[in-house]
Amino acid sequence: MAIAAAISLPLTSPARRSLASFTSLRPSSLILKLNSVRGSVALRTACLRVSAASSSMSVEAVEKASPASFLDRRETGFLHFIKYHGLGNDFILVDNRDSSEPKVTPEQAAKLCDRNFGIGADGVIFALPGINGTDYTMRIYNSDGSEPEMCGNGVRCFARFIAELENLHGKQRFTVHTGAGLIVPEIQDDGKVKVDMGEPILKATDVPTGLPANKNQSVVKSDLDVDGVTWNVTCVSMGNPHCVTFGTKGGQNLQVDELNLAEIGPKFENHVVFPARTNTEFVQVFTPSHLKMRVWERGAGATLACGTGACAVVVAAVLEGRAERNCTVDLPGGPLQIEWREEDNHIYMTGPAEVVFYGSVPL
Repeated sequence: MAIAAAISLPLTSPARRSLASFTSLRPSSLILKLNSVRGSVALRTACLRVSAASSSMSVEAVEKASPASFLDRRETGFLHFIKYHGLGNDFILVDNRDSSEPKVTPEQAAKLCDRNFGIGADGVIFALPGINGTDYTMRIYNSDGSEPEMCGNGVRCFARFIAELENLHGKQRFTVHTGAGLIVPEIQDDGKVKVDMGEPILKATDVPTGLPANKNQSVVKSDLDVDGVTWNVTCVSMGNPHCVTFGTKGGQNLQVDELNLAEIGPKFENHVVFPARTNTEFVQVFTPSHLKMRVWERGAGATLACGTGACAVVVAAVLEGRAERNCTVDLPGGPLQIEWREEDNHIYMTGPAEVVFYGSVPL
């Protein structure tokens, strides 16, 4: 069930509030619109207002609000957003089409992404005007305030966000300028989003990595020492850097659920051979068309899904002779379908993107 909500949260307040302390916010209100997206029961007209009073919270019915009316709000000093997720990889989407610069700073984005004292997200994504002939421009700040070149799950959410903003229905296709170049998402009839992610970058110096190339200027199944343990890694860029590993040198097949990701992930991310840091994917092979991965994302840590990472995983698996060009990749948040087409060398990613809630926050 997706939950849509208008939530007021102070962005710059130094006080770290607990749930109980919301009772002191007399002017604030929380509007929840329950919107079933699964099953046979659609609660599309149920709308509740939960108001914080001095010592209790009251629930009352309010008139039905539409997404269009919410997105049209233009109160000065407030940031209106919609939160989406792609397989649990969640983002705050901001309508920024009236300006070429993001409406919040990297520092503000980090506060918004805080899961205890902010809205909670893996990143903030801005829909800006298109450049170089594209329909739109997409920029993203990670949860630590850094700016990556692109995000695969994020671009699927971006496509659904644009359809909401423009009130578009059915099959839709956009051209999107990103830091990784041109990306072309297409909303399918079933609501999933298929994205032409372009060609993978394999040249070691362009990934970038300081590991020496060992196969056609690429790093494929190369040795990497991490804290005294030698891992076999393949390096791929999808416009952002990825280090893909199927296990340690001479070791058994990797069992990804057994990894202590919080311990090992940062050591890969900040390894000296990755001058721009790196995303890291740990992969288990079930069959040549079925892979499972866990990811440590640069600037975000362990996440439930990484679209560019799933693309990099299939490329690495093909280069290492472990998989076919069309694979289901299981992530903690669910599966993605990834195809690396031989005829055009492009990678196509297909997966869901869903609304979580609508919100407003004072800046």
